[in-house]
Amino acid sequence: MTTMTSPQPVSAGRPPRTRRPARSINAPLAPGTTWALRLASVVAILAGWEAYGRAVNPVLLSSPSAIAVAFVRMVADGTLPHALGESLVVLGMGSLIGVAVGLGVGLAAGRNRVLAALIELPLNALYATPSVALIPVIVVWFGFGPTAKTVVVILFVLFPVLINTMRGVQEVDRELVEVARSFCSGERRMWFDLILPSALPYVVTGLRLAIGRALIGVIVAEFFTAFAGLGHLIVTNANSFRTDRTFVPILVIAVFGVLLTALLELVERRIVRWSAKD
Repeated sequence: MTTMTSPQPVSAGRPPRTRRPARSINAPLAPGTTWALRLASVVAILAGWEAYGRAVNPVLLSSPSAIAVAFVRMVADGTLPHALGESLVVLGMGSLIGVAVGLGVGLAAGRNRVLAALIELPLNALYATPSVALIPVIVVWFGFGPTAKTVVVILFVLFPVLINTMRGVQEVDRELVEVARSFCSGERRMWFDLILPSALPYVVTGLRLAIGRALIGVIVAEFFTAFAGLGHLIVTNANSFRTDRTFVPILVIAVFGVLLTALLELVERRIVRWSAKD
């Protein structure tokens, strides 16, 4: 014998409860929330650094407050502005040449299979070779002046831009290319209407990688020459165990890298609108 269960009564005038969908962890954040999280992470790191830096020997680690005092003194005596100017000149020249060559060769090799086959083995060999290992040879060839450091920055910047640009051109949808050809689109129109817009995300990725590598190239080159620039400040202050002054150019490089990356993200949002994240 089966027993019948009566349905649960629903109170009059009160709608049934509906379960809200769970918020996804990948849901887009409001701009204010994003910046609040970023600032919170920076404040937490600085607070922990300050607490730990005060508890250890200042020769081993300096606190952010001591680094800030050293920063003011290095700006006042002109040491930091002079070194920053030297490094920025090398960074700018090397980055411009490296990006120009990387874009030009990458676009040509991505569209021309013969050229791509010709440069494939030398490109892979040079990319696999640590660029730092070539710096002594570059110094022997070009001396200890800005030319050698510029060549080092070119090497550090060239490969990420070239490889990503070439890959972006090669990854253009073949069906779209065939459709453009079927409508008798010329090579120039195909470049501006199809190839370049499709390759832009790859190019921007290569530029973002090149920013960090360019800063590394400048500092490493100045480690070997050690006559001017931010790398020179790091070496000389570290050799004299002035940890607070050693961290000043290191943090300047970090802040400069963050600013350049943010600027490139802004340019990417303006140009590559179709691939911008929500």
